[in-house]
Amino acid sequence: MIDLHTHSLLSDGELIPAELARRFEAAGYRALAITDHGDQSNIDLIIPRIAAFCEEINRQGGIRVIPGIELTHIPPESIPLLVSKSRELGATLVVMHGETIVEPVAPGTNRAAIEASVDILAHPGLITEEEVVLAKEHSVYLELTSRKGHSLTNGHVARLAKKHKTPLVLNSDTHAPGDIWPAARLGEIVAGAGMTEDDFQTMMNNAEYMVKRCLTSRK
Repeated sequence: MIDLHTHSLLSDGELIPAELARRFEAAGYRALAITDHGDQSNIDLIIPRIAAFCEEINRQGGIRVIPGIELTHIPPESIPLLVSKSRELGATLVVMHGETIVEPVAPGTNRAAIEASVDILAHPGLITEEEVVLAKEHSVYLELTSRKGHSLTNGHVARLAKKHKTPLVLNSDTHAPGDIWPAARLGEIVAGAGMTEDDFQTMMNNAEYMVKRCLTSRK
C-alpha cells in the first residue's frame, strides 16, 4: 500500500518524520510521501529538511519515502510561482490543498492548481465537471481521502473522475497515529465512494506509478 499525503510535526502533524515512516511501515505500507503544509512563509524551511530525511532513509531500505509539500490556503494567483519554487527546493511531489467543503479555501484554488499542473489536488470538494476534465488534460491526480470532513465529498469526486477517466489516488491526510488506516481496510473508503474493487486497484496502480516517477526524479 502507498499513501501520498501525510503530515509530520514540521507542520501540524504529531510525529517526527522517522516515526511517521515507521508507523506506516508497521501498518503494511511500502511507500509514503511526507507533504507538510506550506506557504510563502515556510516552504524554504520544510522542503529541504524533508528532502534530506528522505535521502537518508531511502538509503537504508525498507519503506520508501517521497519528499513533498502540501501548498495550503495559497491565493490562487500565487499558486504557479509556489509550485515552481517547491520543485526547485526539492519537492518531488506537489500536493495542493483543494477546495474542501469544511475549510474556507479561496474560490478558484482548484482551477489554479490544475492549471499549474500540481501532482495531486487533495480533497477537491465540490469540484466542477469542467475542472475534472481539465485535471485529466493536465495529468493532475484527484484525491479520495479517509480524513474526517474532507471525505464528505468523496462520492462526488469519484463519480465525475470515473465519468471522465481522470486519475484518482487514495490518501489518508494523516496528522496523527490514529489516522493511519490498516491496509486491509482501505477498500472500505473506495466502496463508500461508490466505487469497485477494480477502481481500487487502479488507484493503487496510479500511486505506484507516481512513486516510481518521484524516486526517479531524485536520481
